[in-house]
Amino acid sequence: MAESLIHLDGVKKVFYTEEVETHALAGIYLDIQAGEYVSIEGPSGCGKSTLLSILGLLDTPTEGSYLLNNRPVENLTLSERARIRNREVGFVFQAFNLIGDLTVYENVELPLTYRGTPAKERKEKVARALEKVGMAHRMKHYPAQLSGGQQQRVAVARAVVGDPSIVLADEPTGNLDSSNGEAVMGLLRELHEAGSTICMVTHDPRYARHADRTIQLFDGRVVEENDAAA
Repeated sequence: MAESLIHLDGVKKVFYTEEVETHALAGIYLDIQAGEYVSIEGPSGCGKSTLLSILGLLDTPTEGSYLLNNRPVENLTLSERARIRNREVGFVFQAFNLIGDLTVYENVELPLTYRGTPAKERKEKVARALEKVGMAHRMKHYPAQLSGGQQQRVAVARAVVGDPSIVLADEPTGNLDSSNGEAVMGLLRELHEAGSTICMVTHDPRYARHADRTIQLFDGRVVEENDAAA
């Protein structure tokens, strides 16, 4: 079996507030292979978003180890985490998180700018990413001039413009109607078929079925895993 792109071994996350301890993750053991499409499901408060934050290096485990591309990442400095996040992780959020005073083009270009990608290469990559999500014709528009579905398409383009190792999607259809939700899920499926590794948090079983494998979380633990029917 190939080495996992993501390997979590006994990952726990405890949040401390005054005298209260909240155990968001109670011991997660998880492997995600390169090219897999994984959906994480579970009730509100079960630890889905906390898990995604740890996978995306936005947060660190309280205990346990996390290997990304066979490298331990749980004890890296903030700048090291930011560098790896910029190069290896693409994020798609429920709230889109586009920057209002930047155009569509500039929003998608931003991760490449942070990376120091040369201007000519940035232009080619942004054009390709926007073409992929069907938004090349809106590249000079601002987020406020777009519908929710269009904004999420732009967010997907921004997530994949730098060819990340993994795309993390946190309730990517949560703010969309069913028609736009299906369109965004279709985009993620196309990315997966083109070779992207995708890990998605969703509470909607209609969208979870798009994944190859579904992981059920409950009280901060993996309680069930199911492979999609062939």
